[in-house]
Amino acid sequence: MAKDDEKTEAAAPPAGEAKPPKEEKEKKEKKGKEKKGPQDKVRDRGPVDPNFKYIVRLASTDLDGWRPVMYALADIKGIGVRSGAMVADLVGIDRSLRIGNLNDEQITRLQGALNDFSVNAPQWALNRQYDWETGEDKHVFGPDWQLEIRNDINRMKKIRSYRGVRHESGKKVRGQRTKSNGRKGLALGVQRGAAIAAAKAAAAEAEAGGKEGKPGDKKGAAAPAAAAGAAAPPAAAAKPAGGGAKPLGGAKPPTDKKPADAKK
Repeated sequence: MAKDDEKTEAAAPPAGEAKPPKEEKEKKEKKGKEKKGPQDKVRDRGPVDPNFKYIVRLASTDLDGWRPVMYALADIKGIGVRSGAMVADLVGIDRSLRIGNLNDEQITRLQGALNDFSVNAPQWALNRQYDWETGEDKHVFGPDWQLEIRNDINRMKKIRSYRGVRHESGKKVRGQRTKSNGRKGLALGVQRGAAIAAAKAAAAEAEAGGKEGKPGDKKGAAAPAAAAGAAAPPAAAAKPAGGGAKPLGGAKPPTDKKPADAKK
């Protein structure tokens, strides 16, 4: 019993020192680990061929050389994973092979297979069936795909179709709901009744002020004229002319002669 008590006393930490929590330990461990740079990541991927191509240029698109052929080709606009697998099979290249390990001849064959994809692929795999202008079945990819999409949208806008009008106004085209999704702009959120009433009153005041300030409005022109007349000083009364008209109401005209009593 005495030995067991001695072991427990030796194992127990002093009362003044508290054990650091687990979170602090994890933070210290994370700080201790060095961040891996791009070169370290490349070393982790294994040995690299000296002729390895880090960027492969196909269909006016830069492809990552570390990716497999079928997934690297999917980075081209208009080419998907299945289309990339079909192109790799047509050329006779392993799908899982990294595209950066291919030589120049294999890359040229890949480019040729992409150009002839409309001829070698089945009709259901083409993305431009029964083209609007030519009526042919073809597959468009790369910059040509972006150009065809832009032309289609412009044509729909020009003929004022429903999809064209929706594209023009920036709203959803394919029947999605717009009450609670896809909301954008300044008027976001729910407006209360008081806020709506205040906005209407402010708009009415602005319209009234705009009407009064119009240059062609008679009321707007009369107001400054009346203000100018009130500010002008009163003019001195002019003397009536000798042959002037008689005053109205039978009143006698004023005379400068003094009465006879005043002379005495």
